[in-house]
Amino acid sequence: VKGAPIIVTKKNLKKTGGVARAVIVNSKNANTCNADGEEKAEKMCSLAANALGIKSEEIIVASTGVIGQVLPIEPIEAGIKPLVDGLSYTGNEAAATAIMTTDTVPKCVSQRVMLDDDEITITGISKGSGMIEPHMATMLGFIATDVAIGQDLIGKVVKMVADASYNRITVDGDTSTNDSFVLISTGCSNARPIESMDDPRFDDLLDSLIEVGQKLSQAMVRDGEGATKFITITVEDAKNEAEALKVAYAVAHSPLVKTAFFASDPNLGRILAAVGNSKIPDLDATKVSLWLDDVLVAKNGGRAPEYM
Repeated sequence: VKGAPIIVTKKNLKKTGGVARAVIVNSKNANTCNADGEEKAEKMCSLAANALGIKSEEIIVASTGVIGQVLPIEPIEAGIKPLVDGLSYTGNEAAATAIMTTDTVPKCVSQRVMLDDDEITITGISKGSGMIEPHMATMLGFIATDVAIGQDLIGKVVKMVADASYNRITVDGDTSTNDSFVLISTGCSNARPIESMDDPRFDDLLDSLIEVGQKLSQAMVRDGEGATKFITITVEDAKNEAEALKVAYAVAHSPLVKTAFFASDPNLGRILAAVGNSKIPDLDATKVSLWLDDVLVAKNGGRAPEYM
């Protein structure tokens, strides 16, 4: 089930070949599972476009909040002019605050990066607290950089960033209808455009984008509804990435593992059982080892002799 803003944004980006000039977001109402949802999302685009003097299809629209409630368009109509009048280079935190729903803190990250002799900026905002589990959940994420990234390249980059950040988190294992992650390249810096992965500056740019994405996505986990601990799960020596992810999410989603972590109980049996529940057909449990931080607690599928 896709929210109306997702459908309309995809249509707009298809019309423009991936080019957008503005983003409009509302919170508190997901504009999803409504008969007039797409009409309302398109209206949001036209309102923003008219106020900005651009085309409606050049707008990315996103909504987050309660699913299944009719979105009233009147507050958005009344709010467009003040929003446009209030646009500023320092408005990131205000935007991050405005899109919060059950979040308790705004999530905003900005950093400057040197690419050869040119300084570029990467800035991102996100919202998310509950219904957090890839594919990205009730999560909105927007990262912008002022270096120009080639149109043929940026579609690959956005997936690389998401797969290393937003698509590696979970709070409650529930996904949502309105997941949106947008990577924006404005080309406003003096740096030469990056058109290919062969560009010697590409790896530094990608690493920096991923770093911002990870800081934002981890901030959502730390702000998770009811969360009291932040846990990182690392899987080593898997056959491939897909197998590693199966194990990681089997552990992360296990209610028994979560209750053990909540109680600060190093219950290695629950973790090993979750590994076994990862549905890897040829898993050899006698070769599984388990560390909690740097303490080896299980070896060859059972309690490590040195762990008492």
